Amino acid sequence: MTWLLFALMWCLARLPFHLQMRIGRMAGYGLAVIPSRRRHVAAVNLALCFPGLSHAERQLLLHRHMISLGQSLVETAISWWTPTRRLLPLIKLEGLEHYQLARAQGRGVILLIGHFVHMELIGRLLALHAPLHISYRRNKNLLYDAMLRRVHGRHCSGLIAHTDLRGMYQVLADNEALWYAPDQNYAGKLSAFVPFFGVPASTITATSRIARRSGAALILVSPERLSSSQGYRIVLSAPLQGFPGEDEVADAARILGCLEQHVRKIPDQYLWVHRRFKTRPPGMPDVYRRG
Repeated sequence: MTWLLFALMWCLARLPFHLQMRIGRMAGYGLAVIPSRRRHVAAVNLALCFPGLSHAERQLLLHRHMISLGQSLVETAISWWTPTRRLLPLIKLEGLEHYQLARAQGRGVILLIGHFVHMELIGRLLALHAPLHISYRRNKNLLYDAMLRRVHGRHCSGLIAHTDLRGMYQVLADNEALWYAPDQNYAGKLSAFVPFFGVPASTITATSRIARRSGAALILVSPERLSSSQGYRIVLSAPLQGFPGEDEVADAARILGCLEQHVRKIPDQYLWVHRRFKTRPPGMPDVYRRG
């Protein structure tokens, strides 16, 4: 079955971009109307994070998100197998000078991004102009994981397991760039509850430690899928000033605050199907339990 999936992805990667997006939207319509655990998780997250919206408004946002998620399935295929010459016209990159200056100063760069649905493709596109090492979480499907490492190994400077702090320090010590996404649920000893859309979210605090020990510049990556098959805008911020601070929890809250600002601009493109609030403060109920 996994090999069949790879064959389908390879075929999708060869199609014209406008047709790829159309197929992705069709897949998304299916995800939007078929009840599923992921659709339920997204609905719960949107209710928690956008309490000011009416039920009808949240349902519309949920529908748009599931369509966006369908597009992301095709975007993964594009990131794996579409030739570089066809990707270059899709990129609208702003702020590359911040990355270049940090590298010129010998600081190393932490490219911090949130888990947007098109994250894999954004990494491939950015790597065409800004070489980077990708921090990733191993997939339980060993064949899929092996293929993921193989294809990404061709498109980036290297892959680092998200738990390999030593490897991350080495990349930054070598004045290279680390692609890093610290916004998913994390319940380890290096975690704390910080607000995300006003909801306590268990979040890794290691970002401060990595930045402090390495002296690397922290640059925020703000991606956006443009309408009408125009491609993708990727904005790199100037290095975050005063980071890290004295308090790792405050630093984590600051990062999530910056991320939240961008999510509010393109809420349908954030990965709401992740159980972001799975770990709860003591005494608070499981928000994803049905019934």
